[in-house]
Amino acid sequence: MTIPDTTVQATTNDGSPSSNGTNGHHREVEVQKRQRVVIRFAGDSGDGMQLTGDRFTSEAAAFGNDLATLPNFPAEIRAPAGTLPGVSSFQLHFADYDILTPGDRPDVLVAMNPAALKANIADLPLGAILIANSDEFNKRNLTKVDYEANPLEDDSLSAYTVHSVPMATLARGALAETGLSKKDAERAKNMFALGLLCWMYHRPTESTERFLREKFARRPDLAEANILAFRAGWNYGETTESFAVTYEVDPAPLDTGTYRQITGNTALAYGIVAAGQQSGLPVFLGSYPITPASDILHELSKHKAFGVTTFQAEDEISGIGSAIGAAFGGALGVTTTSGPGISLKSEATGLAVALELPLLVIDVQRGGPSTGLPTKTEQSDLLQAMFGRNGESPLPIIAPRSPGDCFDAAIEATRLAVTYRTPVILLSDGSLANGSEPWKVPDVADLPTINPGFATEANATDGSGEFWPYQRDDETLARPWAVPGTAGLEHRIGGLEKADGKGSISYDPDNHDRMVRLRQAKIDNIPVPNVVIDDPDGNAELLVLGWGSTYGPIGAAARRVRAMGLSVAHAHLRHLNPLPANLGDVLRAYKTVLLPEMNLGQLALLLRGRYLVDLKSYTKVSGLPFKAEELQNVFLDALKGDLL
Repeated sequence: MTIPDTTVQATTNDGSPSSNGTNGHHREVEVQKRQRVVIRFAGDSGDGMQLTGDRFTSEAAAFGNDLATLPNFPAEIRAPAGTLPGVSSFQLHFADYDILTPGDRPDVLVAMNPAALKANIADLPLGAILIANSDEFNKRNLTKVDYEANPLEDDSLSAYTVHSVPMATLARGALAETGLSKKDAERAKNMFALGLLCWMYHRPTESTERFLREKFARRPDLAEANILAFRAGWNYGETTESFAVTYEVDPAPLDTGTYRQITGNTALAYGIVAAGQQSGLPVFLGSYPITPASDILHELSKHKAFGVTTFQAEDEISGIGSAIGAAFGGALGVTTTSGPGISLKSEATGLAVALELPLLVIDVQRGGPSTGLPTKTEQSDLLQAMFGRNGESPLPIIAPRSPGDCFDAAIEATRLAVTYRTPVILLSDGSLANGSEPWKVPDVADLPTINPGFATEANATDGSGEFWPYQRDDETLARPWAVPGTAGLEHRIGGLEKADGKGSISYDPDNHDRMVRLRQAKIDNIPVPNVVIDDPDGNAELLVLGWGSTYGPIGAAARRVRAMGLSVAHAHLRHLNPLPANLGDVLRAYKTVLLPEMNLGQLALLLRGRYLVDLKSYTKVSGLPFKAEELQNVFLDALKGDLL
């Protein structure tokens, strides 16, 4: 079936025009209002599900919805086609109010093949919509995932609203006159699916067509082919009788400002650029590509105009080594990695602790141990960040709570590094790195100024007129930062222990004890904001504490429990070392403290030891973030006293 592309405008029953055209065909379609919708696109890793989901996300963002996304894809570059390990998915939650998570279960599942259906059907609620690409439900593909019969043709899916659509056939038909091969035409089926979903949810289409023309600017024939397939999907929804309902989700009330869709990795990159500008320091990124942190390197490489230099190193050790060298030379040294890379960088990170130079170490956590789950998320590097270096080597640790918050966290981490002359570890994770949300672009005038305070003169206290590299600031305990080449400030630093003040090599036991304690005191005395409690009733007996990306699921679950008339308090930590000064009092103020983590209880271990509070730990290490529904049930158990 070919849906012709014409210039005739079609009108849906709400009177909104479509530029796609349907030969003047018009039918009445019921429009239902929805506050929120969760859509999951799923298919083979070569089906373009990430692109499809990203484009629908862009349309939702342009429309003004609040949104959150969860890409989920295999680690293999190309797993065997049509198999469960090769399934790639993209989930989008968009709403007319502020939301905190990508959603628990999809209201709509778009399954491009049997493997995608089998991998995702368990998450589909009864009565939800399933749109399946029937062309791929052939005997060969069904056999690959152990379907004995075609689920689109038996009664196994009777609990769902099923739309069986031959997407590849329809895409080929729409592109019949373009001269593309059958194989190339079928590749556009993801754009057909996108067009159909845009019709179902009244999404604008102009920006997607513009995007496709820009993406395939060197191949205008492919651009127009994808646009034709996209329009064909839209027109299929408009003309077929099988879709009797469309849905509307109004824009969300957002604060006035300029917004853009942003992922955590992009936000980190922008935060680093902003930190360089606000400190007046050139930015140097020394990095070895590793999933899921590589996009930070890719993004920063585009911003040479802002004084950013990127160096793709041959390995993790040279990546951090080059960043330390840049910091010694007076630049903002940055290195990015994931858990395996943090392991390899541990010795050099300890060197930066001993040198007491500013350094930003970004760890985008993923499932482990070893290579583990490269494309899945986890929070299991906290103890490594705290203690994964030889000797007493303390440093600050910061964890952003959302994709957009990665921007502010990068600036805060830089402020601490520069002010206190220390490496800082920023713990992001895979769900933040690849997830996205609307982000209000800040006014540069509102960003904090970071003063590097370079040393400019001799500082010896013995009247010698020398420069002492370990003469400390009375307030911050930071040593001076002297740019090499500054006249009169010649000095030597290195990994061997230094004499307090003078900086000469020292093996004196008392001096070593003093230097170790000074480095610890420098970190311990960093003032961080008090932890803030979200306790609307003021009488909750249960406090749920989180850190990092658990902010959204915990917050969404707390909303659900409060909607039941029950009280629950929520607190979230950004600064993990040092901890907020009031945290101990907060933990002791509640009858029950619950700490969900995507590890086996690492922060819980630290807090029990630090504050002697018997807090409850709830853990998950599945490679996927918590669901609000899951945590809601845990909170209810905790309120009843049933949580072990």
